[in-house]
Amino acid sequence: MTRSSTMRPAGRHPTALAAMLAAALVLAACGARESAPAAGAAPGTAAGTPAGNPAGTPPATPAGTPAGTPAGAPAGAPPPAPAAAGKSAVRPALVVTVVRPERAELADTLSANGSVAAWQEATVGAEVNGLRIAEVRAEVGDIVKRGQVLVVFAADTVRADVAAAQAALAEARAAVGEAQASAAEAQSNAERARQVESSGALSAQQIAQYQTAAQTAQARLASAQARVQSAQAQLQSQDLRLRMTQVHAPDDGVISARAATVGAVVPAGQELFRLVRGNRLEWRAEVTATELARLKPKQAVRVLPASGGEIAGTVRSIGPVVDAQTRNALVYVDLPAGSPAKAGMFARGEFRLGGSAGLVVPQQAIVVRDGFSYVFRVEGGRAVQQKVRTGRRDGDRIELLEGVTPEAALVARGAGFLNDGDVVQVVDGVAGGAK
Repeated sequence: MTRSSTMRPAGRHPTALAAMLAAALVLAACGARESAPAAGAAPGTAAGTPAGNPAGTPPATPAGTPAGTPAGAPAGAPPPAPAAAGKSAVRPALVVTVVRPERAELADTLSANGSVAAWQEATVGAEVNGLRIAEVRAEVGDIVKRGQVLVVFAADTVRADVAAAQAALAEARAAVGEAQASAAEAQSNAERARQVESSGALSAQQIAQYQTAAQTAQARLASAQARVQSAQAQLQSQDLRLRMTQVHAPDDGVISARAATVGAVVPAGQELFRLVRGNRLEWRAEVTATELARLKPKQAVRVLPASGGEIAGTVRSIGPVVDAQTRNALVYVDLPAGSPAKAGMFARGEFRLGGSAGLVVPQQAIVVRDGFSYVFRVEGGRAVQQKVRTGRRDGDRIELLEGVTPEAALVARGAGFLNDGDVVQVVDGVAGGAK
C-alpha cells in the first residue's frame, strides 16, 4: 500500500489550526472595512474626509461645538489652554504696610536700678519688764493709727504695785499731818518761852530747850513732807507701768513685721513690731558717680517696679557718699502713697532730664538680627534690608540715630518675616508718620 505524501505538521492539532484560520479571516475583514472609502463619498475624496471638504482640509466642526475644539472631540469639551506667551509673573512674598519716619519730641532720660524701701521704719518694743503678753491686737499688713493699742500685757501685778504705792502715799500724808501738829505745838511753846524770858520765870536752859524742840518739829515736818513726795513719785511710777501694759502705735503706718506672741514673757526693750511710718516708701536708685551731676532734687522720675505698672516719683535727695566698692551713690526718690510697690522690691527707673527732637518709627518696624537693628526699605516693589542705629524709646516708638532718611518708605507691619530682596505688595499706601 502506498502512503499519502501529505504530512501533518508536528505538534499541531486540527482544532487549533481552525481557530487560527478564523482569527486571520476576521482581521483581514476589519482591515478591508477601514481602507474602503465611506459610502456615498464623492469621487476624488480621500477616505475619512467628509463630503464637500477638499482633500487636505480639516473636517468641519459640528454645529454647537465651541471654536477651537479639535475635530472628533466630544461636543461641549473645553478648548485647549493657549500656550504661555512668556515667563509667568513673580508673586509677592508678603503683603506689607509702610510708614515714613517722623520727627517727634523725645524725653532725655537716665536709667537706673535700685530697691524699694521704707522711708522710715519704727521699732515698737516693750517698755515694762517681766510681764506676760495677754493680747496681740495687730497683724502684719494692718494699717494702724497713732495711739492704737497693739499689745496688752497682764497687769495684775502692776495693779497690786499701784495699790501699795497709794497706801504708802496715804501713810506719808498722815505722817505729815502728825508732824504739822507737833511742829505747831513746839513752835507755840517756843514763842511763850521767849515772851517770859525777861520775867525770869524760865531759865535760859528751859527756853533753849523749847526753841530746839520747835526746830526739831519743823525738821520732822519737812521729812514727812518729803516722804509724801516720794510716795507720790512711787505712785506715778506704778501708774506709768500700768499704762505701759498697753503698747500703742507711735505713728500712723502699716505693720511690716510682728514678733509678739500671746503668753510670752518679754524683757524691757524687746522688739514686738516694726512699723512703716505713714506707709511711706522710697526708691533707692544706684547711680554712677559720673551721672550724679545730671540729677537734682525735685526731678520727675518714672519708676517701674517688678510687679508691673508705672509709678511717678520725685527725687527727694542725693546721697552725699559714693560707695568705694561699686562707685555708685544712692538717690532717694519719694513714691506716692498707695503705690503698688512693696518694701524690698526691685525696680527700674528713668530720671527725666529734659527733651529734644528725634526721628522715630514704630517699634514693629525695627528687626533685630544677630544683635543688630535693621529696617526694610521698599524700593521698586522689593524689600531692601538697611542696618540702623537706635536711640531713645517713647512708648512703642524708637528713635533712629542713623541709617535712614525722613523720606524713606519703611516696612511697618510684616517686617519680621522679610529677607533682603523679597518682593512685597504694599497696601494702604505710605503713612504720613510713625504710628
